[in-house]
Amino acid sequence: MQATYQKYILNFKRPSGTSRGVLKTKETWFITINDNGKQGIGECGILRTLSVDDRPDYEEKLKWACENIQLGTAILLKELCEFPSIQFGLEQAFLSLQSQTPFDLFPSEFTKGNQAIPINGLVWMGDKAFMKSQIKEKLATGFSCIKMKIGAIDFETEMELLRAIRKEFSSKEIELRVDANGGFSPANALDKLKRLSELEIHSIEQPIKQGQFNEMARLCEKTPLPIALDEELIGVFSVTKKEEILQTIQPQYIILKPSLIGGFKGSTEWIENAEKQNIAWWITSALESNVGLNAIAQWTFTQGNPMPQGLGTGGLYTNNIEAPLEIDKGSLKYNNSKKWNFNL
Repeated sequence: MQATYQKYILNFKRPSGTSRGVLKTKETWFITINDNGKQGIGECGILRTLSVDDRPDYEEKLKWACENIQLGTAILLKELCEFPSIQFGLEQAFLSLQSQTPFDLFPSEFTKGNQAIPINGLVWMGDKAFMKSQIKEKLATGFSCIKMKIGAIDFETEMELLRAIRKEFSSKEIELRVDANGGFSPANALDKLKRLSELEIHSIEQPIKQGQFNEMARLCEKTPLPIALDEELIGVFSVTKKEEILQTIQPQYIILKPSLIGGFKGSTEWIENAEKQNIAWWITSALESNVGLNAIAQWTFTQGNPMPQGLGTGGLYTNNIEAPLEIDKGSLKYNNSKKWNFNL
């Protein structure tokens, strides 16, 4: 058994605004395992400045993982606990190696093309005109759940955009989610949550920066609209610590990004802890190529969660890996008339 890794730069179709600035490119890494003529492929989707494994020794760890691939999944995942994106890439690569075809990791009615996964339409940060045009496009293409990133322009303008949607569509017709990416301060967060709740917002992701457990716990206790933890889950490695965070904060939701929290294994630990405490959850991709998105989508379908998931990032790049994934009327589908083209 041998393994290699390769860096790949994804180019955005248009610069995408996030709370960490405007992204024009996205770096990712592919691990390939070869064993007796079979090949397994996985993606290590690192997000610079956000991933806990954004460290100078990242490539060194990738090299180590490939050189020690014969240790197998269990030992490698344990040794790489501080490198969640590499853990996730290895999980995919080993599953891929064992599969009938390299990209059919979790065969299901989804991969057969018989069922789709409802997803939210993502509205990126930008000026008012740009955000408004994205909202119109999402509504026109059949999305019934829209997630808007807030914090790039002033709060009053963002409220105005949300109000415009609500004037036209009730909460029964369009579900509105917002993502603050930690943009509010503990001092003003509750007031902003009260104002957002008047527009029947479904939920808000990470209203204040992660790591402020007591402040976040107070917010979750008093909030007039559900709070979803997102960045709060990054960098938490032990099951005990996961349990402790959820018990302390008691959020209404958690959001799972496998590339950032240790792949399927890490995500499953969060889900099990959340369900014990009656905390709901959904799954989101984190700007992976179609290789990582495919793995997340297939696994997500097996979880049987009927909520709209955050899996709409496949169309962001000019040089994405060609794949059977496509978005149709607010859902992610697997179109088997399309083929994979993994030629880097």
